[in-house]
Amino acid sequence: MRGQERSPCPETRTPGIAPRSSQVAVSEVGLASECPALWAFAGCLVSRPSAAMLQPLQRVLGAAGMFPGRPLSWAAGSEGRARLSTRGPGERDGGLADFSARLAAGPTLRHFLRNASPAQGTRHQLEEPEEPAPYLTSSILEEARRKVAVYLETYGCQMNVNDTEIAWAILQKSGYLRTRQLEEADVILLVTCSVREKAEQAIWNRLRHLTALKSKRLRSQAPLRIGILGCMAERLREEILHKEKLVDIVAGPDAYRDLPRLLTVAESGQQAANVLLSLDETYADVLPVQTSPDATSAFVSIMRGCDNMCSYCIVPFTRGRERSRPVASILREVQMLSDQVLQLIQERRNICKQLHLPAQSGSSRILEAMRRGYTREAYLELIQHVRDSIPGVSLSSDFIAGFCGETEGDHQQTVSLLRQVRYNVGFLFAYSMRQKTRAYHRLQDDVPAEVKRRRLEELISVFREEATRANGAMVGRSQLVLVEGPSKRSAAQLCGRNDGNIRVVFPDTEMEDGTGSGALVRAQPGDYVLVKITSASSQTLKGVLLRRTTLRESAARL
Repeated sequence: MRGQERSPCPETRTPGIAPRSSQVAVSEVGLASECPALWAFAGCLVSRPSAAMLQPLQRVLGAAGMFPGRPLSWAAGSEGRARLSTRGPGERDGGLADFSARLAAGPTLRHFLRNASPAQGTRHQLEEPEEPAPYLTSSILEEARRKVAVYLETYGCQMNVNDTEIAWAILQKSGYLRTRQLEEADVILLVTCSVREKAEQAIWNRLRHLTALKSKRLRSQAPLRIGILGCMAERLREEILHKEKLVDIVAGPDAYRDLPRLLTVAESGQQAANVLLSLDETYADVLPVQTSPDATSAFVSIMRGCDNMCSYCIVPFTRGRERSRPVASILREVQMLSDQVLQLIQERRNICKQLHLPAQSGSSRILEAMRRGYTREAYLELIQHVRDSIPGVSLSSDFIAGFCGETEGDHQQTVSLLRQVRYNVGFLFAYSMRQKTRAYHRLQDDVPAEVKRRRLEELISVFREEATRANGAMVGRSQLVLVEGPSKRSAAQLCGRNDGNIRVVFPDTEMEDGTGSGALVRAQPGDYVLVKITSASSQTLKGVLLRRTTLRESAARL
């Protein structure tokens, strides 16, 4: 007698396909209580297996003492459901041979029986499944993904923004296209929130609107697929899939890696779901891809899930147990974002090519005492990386003379760092102990005041010498200058800043208006002007005014 169909137990259920009533489903036949792994095997199939697939299953069942010496076959019940049977050879389904050819590339038993216990004395080597699964060959996946446009909508907190970026990174790598126009989408994915009822209600309303859009899809177009991702998918998967039947894809917060497979399954007209929570998934190897071209900020996730179990909060049940990302993964993402910022500075003419990188000391020993978190060598590597990324970048820095325990050798290393980097702007001070700081409680302010003063004067002298050389490289060249207003030292002169944020002083005289009409105008605060540099000091450039210009024009000329 065939057992009642039920959901697999949490510890053994396999992410896969949620069969519709008109499709073939797998019934239990009492195997779940005997061997959970076999139920996981059955629960992931939606088609009849080949004879070759049933042979290893028969061997395992025989070894486990179940149906000894009787061959297994696959039969379809009168209700359109499938069941395992133990009929004799003469009772096999006549269409099995033909169907076997269609499933020649199907999965072997080792992909499903990870937890099966082999009989004593028999060894079964269960290998990890390869990606993609054998029953979804690369050609099938590529065909399904070809020119499929995905539209993403995000609801809720910053974690959902980060989830959207992770999901899109996975889909982009798998060959999917991105569209920002709802009407162009082949797949619509909603990244959802379950923290409050109002957030869920917004999703339900949106789903009904999208379902109406789906029904209006032209027959000449591919069917529109709708998916629910994130917290609401985890909490309301049964209602979303079976009761309301509004979506094709359901993926929980820990199932984004499975999205390409789920979408491929959905393309065949079936519902697909994976809402398994993980104890270790952090997407550490996935670098999020920003989904908004106008974004002015980015979020770096350092952990997922929560263990606090606040009495009012659903998060532990929708996002799982707390687990932290590896530090190396976090640093890699921060490095990626930093490189994007450097690239943006290099590309955009409306952003000053200037960075402030406070060193504080040139001695690794003193940097450690300051708890700065880097060495001299690491700092110099950063300087080189910045200069490689932004040619001609202007650099400024902070330095402290006479910190606790600083020797003359430590001081000379700071002097050499000033010479090696050659900053354009510097802020240099003698150390003064501050109450409540770690140095106040644990270190001794043991450098005499006169020694601090002498070392500071030497640092200032070296800085000015090197800054004059750095700024002197601009003499004879034209600089784009943003006019700030009159110079503090002379009403007959104007002052502004060049692209490296260095002060530029020039006479307040008439100039060409920059339109080619020959008209003469005077520079006003906020104007962009071209100034030819005639002299340089450690802090200021001086030059003569040429004409008014624009960022776009100067980008083409300079």
